[in-house]
Amino acid sequence: MVNRLATVSTSRTLKVVGIILILSFLVDILILSFPFQPTNSGWQIQLATAFVDRGIVPLVGFGMLFAGHWVDSFDDSIASGIDLRFPALILSAVLGLIFLLIFPLHLNNVRQASDREVKQIAASATQAENQVQSQLSQVQARLSTAEAKAQIEQQRTQVRNQFSELLKDETRYKQAIENPSIPEEQKKLLRDFKADPKALDTFIDAQSDPQKLANQRLTQIRQEKQAAETRAKDTAWKSGLRVGISSLLLSIGYIIIGWTGLRSGATSGGGKRKATAR
Repeated sequence: MVNRLATVSTSRTLKVVGIILILSFLVDILILSFPFQPTNSGWQIQLATAFVDRGIVPLVGFGMLFAGHWVDSFDDSIASGIDLRFPALILSAVLGLIFLLIFPLHLNNVRQASDREVKQIAASATQAENQVQSQLSQVQARLSTAEAKAQIEQQRTQVRNQFSELLKDETRYKQAIENPSIPEEQKKLLRDFKADPKALDTFIDAQSDPQKLANQRLTQIRQEKQAAETRAKDTAWKSGLRVGISSLLLSIGYIIIGWTGLRSGATSGGGKRKATAR
């Protein structure tokens, strides 16, 4: 009697948990698919990723559901109730086909999304470069007069004198080097100026030359563009590879469960183990 109660309890628990897992997966996908935008590649990518990330849940549910029916086979006197194995096998085969379709579709969508992002990055970089060139032309036009050149030379002299006085005063120099509020990049410049006085003149010339400043900004823009393109391609490659391979593996698992069960007639009568005659 105790064994029979344990069998019934185990079987019912496995079936209930399996059904809940399957239904929760279907409810999640149904909710995540809204708003329904089948022509939107971004929507397709998000849904495919969610589908694959949750793909193991119904697989476990099928395993528990069939395990519950298997437990029933140990006692012929147990009423198994509604047999859900056949619809479960149909659903497994359908899910297998869906995951099989997700594999090439997701790779193509990710590739297209990556191409669009790279084009946007290139367009933004080109726009930034054009702005720098335009600003450079305006600055050069303003600095072409003798008065502007005199002002720049005066400013360069003032900056040179300020740095020279700081570098000659050891107390002020050490305070600046030890000051935590001064960025490390500026401290490095002070050390370079201290070690090589000519570095100060080179720095001032570079900072007062609009062409050199523009070239530095253009170099920075191109480096940022290259880094952004690399990140976009790496992200797309990793996403496509992860979701694609996972989808392919899940499709194999579901198709094996569905088609093997349907072909072998797993849900046909005689599923229970027949009692051995004594």
